[in-house]
Amino acid sequence: MNTAVLKRRWPTLAALAIWAAQAVAGASDTLDDSVSGFGEVLPLLPLLYVVINQIGTPRATWPVLGGGLVLVFGLQALDLVSPAGAMVGIALGVLLWGLVRGAPHPPAVQAVGVAVFGALAVTGLAVDPEAGRWLVAAGWFLHGMWDLAHLTLERLRGTVAPTFAEWCAVVDVLVGVELLILR
Repeated sequence: MNTAVLKRRWPTLAALAIWAAQAVAGASDTLDDSVSGFGEVLPLLPLLYVVINQIGTPRATWPVLGGGLVLVFGLQALDLVSPAGAMVGIALGVLLWGLVRGAPHPPAVQAVGVAVFGALAVTGLAVDPEAGRWLVAAGWFLHGMWDLAHLTLERLRGTVAPTFAEWCAVVDVLVGVELLILR
């Protein structure tokens, strides 16, 4: 394979490697553990889009992802509040800030993302793990489509870094499939 193609597709290759490592590490997890783990992380995805939309600087996407992961795992370690609930609350606060302050891109599209993905995550965490599996998997899979839309549609381009949208689309779809097939 041409090395130039591999260099351009580094986000896809990185996504495949990270997903595979996570799948191996979580292979012995119960369905409840998988639904809970992926459900708690799902709201980070629309939160990232909301924050980057408000900042208006797509190149900040990767550092914001790093901060978001620290937030999720920090909240999980403290075990004081649900990371999913906290991230939905933060996203709503950032959306409100965008309405008051103004945002580089209209926040309405990102508000829909917060509502849909937040609802799928929170509901998936609240119901029986077998039903939750379907809701959380739908959230991850649909967020992969959301990433592809932000990668390909002119109107949505520039919200996040294109490398992130590609990487996230691959990870999201694989996690959705993993929840339905491998767990």
